[in-house]
Amino acid sequence: FKLTGKRVFRMAPLHHHYELKGWKETQVVVRFWIITMMLVLIGLATLKLR
Repeated sequence: FKLTGKRVFRMAPLHHHYELKGWKETQVVVRFWIITMMLVLIGLATLKLR
Protein backbone atom coordinates (compact mmCIF):
# COMPACT_ATOMS: atom_id res chain seq x y z
CA PHE A 1 0.00 0.00 0.00
CA LYS A 2 2.81 2.39 0.81
CA LEU A 3 4.48 2.02 -2.59
CA THR A 4 1.52 1.97 -4.98
CA GLY A 5 -1.28 3.61 -3.02
CA LYS A 6 -3.56 0.68 -3.84
CA ARG A 7 -4.58 -2.19 -1.63
CA VAL A 8 -4.06 -5.78 -2.69
CA PHE A 9 -7.19 -6.91 -0.85
CA ARG A 10 -10.22 -4.74 -0.09
CA MET A 11 -10.64 -6.08 3.43
CA ALA A 12 -9.16 -8.60 5.83
CA PRO A 13 -9.84 -11.45 6.55
CA LEU A 14 -9.53 -12.74 3.01
CA HIS A 15 -13.05 -14.14 2.68
CA HIS A 16 -14.51 -10.65 3.25
CA HIS A 17 -12.55 -9.42 0.22
CA TYR A 18 -14.42 -11.88 -1.99
CA GLU A 19 -17.76 -11.02 -0.41
CA LEU A 20 -17.17 -7.36 -1.27
CA LYS A 21 -16.47 -8.41 -4.86
CA GLY A 22 -19.98 -9.87 -5.02
CA TRP A 23 -19.42 -13.54 -4.27
CA LYS A 24 -21.99 -15.23 -2.05
CA GLU A 25 -20.72 -16.53 1.28
CA THR A 26 -21.47 -20.15 0.37
CA GLN A 27 -19.58 -19.75 -2.91
CA VAL A 28 -16.53 -18.45 -1.04
CA VAL A 29 -16.65 -21.29 1.48
CA VAL A 30 -17.03 -24.02 -1.15
CA ARG A 31 -14.17 -22.65 -3.24
CA PHE A 32 -11.92 -22.45 -0.18
CA TRP A 33 -12.81 -26.09 0.62
CA ILE A 34 -11.91 -27.13 -2.92
CA ILE A 35 -8.58 -25.30 -2.75
CA THR A 36 -7.88 -26.87 0.65
CA MET A 37 -8.59 -30.37 -0.64
CA MET A 38 -6.34 -29.85 -3.67
CA LEU A 39 -3.49 -28.63 -1.45
CA VAL A 40 -3.97 -31.58 0.92
CA LEU A 41 -3.77 -34.00 -2.00
CA ILE A 42 -0.60 -32.31 -3.27
CA GLY A 43 0.89 -32.52 0.23
CA LEU A 44 0.04 -36.20 0.58
CA ALA A 45 1.43 -36.93 -2.88
CA THR A 46 4.74 -35.26 -2.05
CA LEU A 47 4.98 -37.21 1.21
CA LYS A 48 4.53 -40.50 -0.64
CA LEU A 49 7.22 -39.57 -3.17
CA ARG A 50 9.92 -39.41 -0.51
